Amino acid sequence: SPRADGRVLIATASGRELFASTRADMERAWATTSHAMQRLRDDAACADAEFAAIADETPALAYRAPYDPDENIAVRFHAGGARPRVAILREQGVNGQVEMAAAFDRAGFDAVDVHMSDVFANPGLLQGFQALAACGGFSYGDVLGGGGGWAKSILFAPALRAAFAAFFARPDTLALGVCNGCQMFAELKTLVPGAALWPRWVENRSERFEARTVLVTVRRNPSPWLDGMAGALLPVPVAHGEGRAEFAPGVGFDDLAGAGQVALQYADADGTPTARYPFNPNGAEQGLAAVTAANGRVLAAMPHPERVFRAVQNSWVAPEWSEDGPWLRLFRNARVALG
Repeated sequence: SPRADGRVLIATASGRELFASTRADMERAWATTSHAMQRLRDDAACADAEFAAIADETPALAYRAPYDPDENIAVRFHAGGARPRVAILREQGVNGQVEMAAAFDRAGFDAVDVHMSDVFANPGLLQGFQALAACGGFSYGDVLGGGGGWAKSILFAPALRAAFAAFFARPDTLALGVCNGCQMFAELKTLVPGAALWPRWVENRSERFEARTVLVTVRRNPSPWLDGMAGALLPVPVAHGEGRAEFAPGVGFDDLAGAGQVALQYADADGTPTARYPFNPNGAEQGLAAVTAANGRVLAAMPHPERVFRAVQNSWVAPEWSEDGPWLRLFRNARVALG
């Protein structure tokens, strides 16, 4: 039967102990060989930090939010049948477009599949959309850095460069870049109003691809994407090899925070932003996980909220969740912002 003291005990019906250990000791024994290999293959300090975390008895995942995940704040806009058009933007190698479209559809949008080849053929295509979502994946196989090739295909094509700059500048639009899309947005920061302080996203400190569920805390931020979410502590998946924020010389986290552009930070189970691996999966300064610009209309995030907008999509579920996961609020916020 389950125990609360961390012990693993096998006993006879009469109570005689046949085997006694602890969860931590048994897990360490199981992981010893993998830890030794990981120290050779990846960053040794990160490998040691993850091995040491086995002894933690505090929960690795937690949840708190100042809102009810099941509250549909956008429902008043559904009655008229209006569904703003969002371009679900993808490039060769991108693989997160279906789940991104599903999240926006659930929030009341008309999600339209848009490949970069469509924009090359018709640079004016973006004018017909009120929102844009650049999806996660491995554009151009990440051979030019995460999202780098995708961004360069825009920056080096004058018609596309002008089209994206015009979209970001329109005050009636919203834009979301996730994972590879976040990296791409960062490379396009000269086109995004107010994004001069943004970092770029480089190789994880662990020197490995990170695919795990972590916690982020939502910073108080003027972004319409995050309305009503400040102070929330939410589990979310990450899946990236290049997610560590690297600032330009003379710029740092404090500058970004002072400008009100820090959106999400990796955190411990008590909600404190952390640099500790694996709870901070990439070594980003102050646990930086997402940034905003253009008065919050543009959000660039390394984690994947679109993968867990339903409760059943999560690998860990809080008891108070029912159908909707807490990340659906982000997409519903976007629907409310567009009216």
